[in-house]
Amino acid sequence: MTASLGYRPSRLDRALRTAHPERIGSVDSVAGLGVQIRGIQAAIGDLVIIGPNARAEVVAVARDGVTAMPLDRIDSVTAGMPVRTTGEPMMIPVGPSLLGRVLDASGAPIDGRGPLGAVSHVAIDNDVPSALHRARIETALPLGVRVLDTLTTVGQGQRMGLFAGSGVGKSSLLSMIARGTAAEVSVIALIGERGREVREFLEDDLGPEGMARSIVVVSTADQPALMRVRAAFTATRIAESFREAGSHVILMMDSLTRVAFAQREIGLSVGEPPATRGYPPSVFGLLARLLERAGTAESGSVTGIYTVLVDGDDHNEPIADAARSILDGHVVLERKLAVAGHYPAVDALASLSRVASHITTAQQRQMAVALRRVMAARRQAQDLLDVGAYQRGANPFVDAAVDNEAGIEAFLTQGIDAGTSADESWFQLAELVTRLGGV
Repeated sequence: MTASLGYRPSRLDRALRTAHPERIGSVDSVAGLGVQIRGIQAAIGDLVIIGPNARAEVVAVARDGVTAMPLDRIDSVTAGMPVRTTGEPMMIPVGPSLLGRVLDASGAPIDGRGPLGAVSHVAIDNDVPSALHRARIETALPLGVRVLDTLTTVGQGQRMGLFAGSGVGKSSLLSMIARGTAAEVSVIALIGERGREVREFLEDDLGPEGMARSIVVVSTADQPALMRVRAAFTATRIAESFREAGSHVILMMDSLTRVAFAQREIGLSVGEPPATRGYPPSVFGLLARLLERAGTAESGSVTGIYTVLVDGDDHNEPIADAARSILDGHVVLERKLAVAGHYPAVDALASLSRVASHITTAQQRQMAVALRRVMAARRQAQDLLDVGAYQRGANPFVDAAVDNEAGIEAFLTQGIDAGTSADESWFQLAELVTRLGGV
């Protein structure tokens, strides 16, 4: 069994390895992000130690050696430096004592609150739940955001993407979800963020209330590419451990695009050919492996919320297109709405939940469709309205939208600290549809 399947050597395996002399390899060369190593036998995913304590992970193997990517800074690594193999993949801590803590990509605490409490250690990689043994998504998961809970309802175990350009409010929307969600545990991965933004997110956006039931995994933009990729898998593995215990977990990752960027650096560095817009094939394989790890299992669930940074506000660029094809729905954040002070800047008409029809009642679906119909009619007639050419009475949906413009705007917008329960959101939608004339 390979390390990629989450194999952890048994006590007997470790004893047998200890009984044999340790084989020491050496650094042959360092080129780009890759460290070429000779003289050791290691499998893909194995952890190796370069010099005194610099960690690296094996990412490619050949007859004459292996290629490893650093997990730590390797500024002082030189040719001929000794290399030892651990014979096992990266292990990370899991357990309830992680709640309220901030971890790095290897699971070590970085919040200055001392060591973790009682934890167990598991391999960072894990099997994807069997397609035939996954529980169906049949229960809605309230997020505390009106527009999401009603017009793009999310279910327990669903995987949703938040698609937006830079500076449109993805992180703020994640913080609203972290404070307002009904999930038992929140696991938040901040990947490729600016260093100054991490503390701001923890203290201002998340706050003590959100932090109390959250676990935050951080890998900033200055860290090695492999650490940024591993942060995504560490957060996913921690969420899976709670799912294995029967809990309903929400996993929020900001951002999936920066994980893809990091994997592109790794793939190109080990010689993969660039394909779509410079992304090597391993990027798209990694996205599928990572996203499929979330979802339901036989008991418990991991609801995934992934932000996708669209390049130049192009929602059809390769990473956005690949993510949308794997995820169970998408929420589009529109820059024009953000500029106009409409927060959260969710374009409800462009957003879709693929499981909403299975987790809402017929009455709820009718109300959501009624509001969407009015909003769509208003959008189609906007040019006529702007130039004063629209004649009242030509379209009852447009008339309803114009008469209730303030009410629709109030329903779709929400303060960052103004959490709303799902029941209250549906009640407000029912009142709004009634004012629209039940169209």
